[in-house]
Amino acid sequence: MKVFITGASSGIGEAIAHEYAKRYLTENTIIGLAARRSEHLQKLKHTLESSYRVTCIVYTLDVRNDQALAQAAADFMQQYGTPDVVIASAGVSSGTLTEHQQDIAAFQAVIDINVLGMVHTFQPFISAMREAGEGQLVGIASVAGVRGLPGAGAYSASKAAAIAYLESMRVEMSHHNIAVTTIAPGYIRTPMTDINTYKMPFLMDADIAAAKFVNAIENKRRFVVIPWQMGWVARLMRFIPPVLWDLLAKNAPHKPRIKVEQ
Repeated sequence: MKVFITGASSGIGEAIAHEYAKRYLTENTIIGLAARRSEHLQKLKHTLESSYRVTCIVYTLDVRNDQALAQAAADFMQQYGTPDVVIASAGVSSGTLTEHQQDIAAFQAVIDINVLGMVHTFQPFISAMREAGEGQLVGIASVAGVRGLPGAGAYSASKAAAIAYLESMRVEMSHHNIAVTTIAPGYIRTPMTDINTYKMPFLMDADIAAAKFVNAIENKRRFVVIPWQMGWVARLMRFIPPVLWDLLAKNAPHKPRIKVEQ
């Protein structure tokens, strides 16, 4: 098993790396770990290699930098060949309000990381997967992309864009036997959700969620919401008329506005 994961230094990406290492317990398992925080990646590499006998390779990069990802992909494939699975897990979230001029930078960062970062992650691997006639691209979206949430315009917009982008990719890649899986998590216990001050229904621990994510990937699910309870919520959200959605959502709690690292 060869897997390349962005956003691997914490949260969902880190949990997925642990799950693959635990599930494919062999030195033939190669895990590419990409994220901005080198010290976290090195610590994760040491933990996975010492605990599970897998081989990890670290790439310190920002997914907004397409050249950095192209170089990482080239290095990974030169050493280990085409990965079986590429997972675009890097993502950020921040409460945003369009009325505040200072939030424009947060809008830019959230959309660049959550949407273009996914494009930058997949692009360098596609030619090799096409040549191999197989492979799988996985994008971490969110239930927040199903409908626009008040106070989270940037995050909802970015995840809605990710869902639509991944659907486009799924159809495009079907001609080349490359699977595309969209995972839309609900509330997962990570540093991203730890700052929320409101109740989070069906909150799931990251390690439990990661096991379900990898199950979905192995089954080549096209689109999946995890946990399943949020899947029913997402279905209901899709069919609520705009006038009723406005009434239901107008007093919903807002995610805290925080500075997003530029």
